[in-house]
Amino acid sequence: MKELKQVVGIDVAQKELVVTLGRMFEDLSIELYAYKVFKNTEKGFVSLLDWVKKLTNDEVKVIYLMEATGVYHQKFAYYLDKNDYPVCIVLPNKISNYIRTLDIKTITDKTCSQAIAQFGLERKLDLWKRPKSVYKNLQQLTRERDQIVAERVVVKNQLHAEISEAEPNKKSLKRIKTRIRFLNSQEKEIKNDINAIVKSDENLKKEIDIICTLPGVGELTAVIVLAETNGFELIRNKKQLASYAGLDVKEKQSGTSVKGNRSLGKAMHVPALVAVKWDENFRELYARLVSKHGIKMKALVAVQRKLLEMIYTLFKNKSTYDKEYENKKEAQKNSAQAQMA
Repeated sequence: MKELKQVVGIDVAQKELVVTLGRMFEDLSIELYAYKVFKNTEKGFVSLLDWVKKLTNDEVKVIYLMEATGVYHQKFAYYLDKNDYPVCIVLPNKISNYIRTLDIKTITDKTCSQAIAQFGLERKLDLWKRPKSVYKNLQQLTRERDQIVAERVVVKNQLHAEISEAEPNKKSLKRIKTRIRFLNSQEKEIKNDINAIVKSDENLKKEIDIICTLPGVGELTAVIVLAETNGFELIRNKKQLASYAGLDVKEKQSGTSVKGNRSLGKAMHVPALVAVKWDENFRELYARLVSKHGIKMKALVAVQRKLLEMIYTLFKNKSTYDKEYENKKEAQKNSAQAQMA
């Protein structure tokens, strides 16, 4: 029977690529017919492509489909794109939601790669485009800064511990303080690099200015959100965004796979605290949720999600934050109901 579609479903882990080959026939039946694991290295990529070539029909296009798993999918995606292979990348929550519709009792890397292949065969896929270089550069810089900040926290804790000693070692204190100054200088250098990129791109500067009209959201937060979403390239709605950031449903973890994007959720923590303190809309949301279930952290996560969703809305609509928007919306609703009465 003639084949209509061929998909390579890839579950990406830090060190390996778990692969399933699938095909759809003229009668729309689906067959998942081959499975293998390859190293997530360039040598592994070559072996994977050779394996796929031997087992697929040259007359039917083969699509390579994977999830956006942190940074671990990027090398293979770039390699495929560089060599003109059709690549599709979907958000983890899409696959996670799809798996729930299947009769899969045990979720493993193998069953995930099978589900990815089947998803690709059943759905219409958009081909992946490389992230804009400006977003890619900003992502690298913001993640480097995040690592430096985390390292500085550890060193400051070491300083506190040393000072608390009955007899602190003066040389140890000097070395620790030198490391802190070095980390401070590196963070400052990275921030200067980020500012230079933003100032050199007029459209990016406008996008960030719009996002920064939200309470608690500064330039660094705006940059992180745009960099981690590639300007919301893969995002189709607010629910997807919240799930991708880890502020909604919990994604499954199998093997050493990394699902979702921790950088997004982390970036919204401080802005949410500021928004709750200084903006009555977010303060009311936070208070209402705390009174409902009594869990402050849960309420704060809801504020983080709301802020992130509003960043997405402002970006898409090219509009600034209107503090009275909800009140205006409610007034219009009441007015419409009164006219119908």
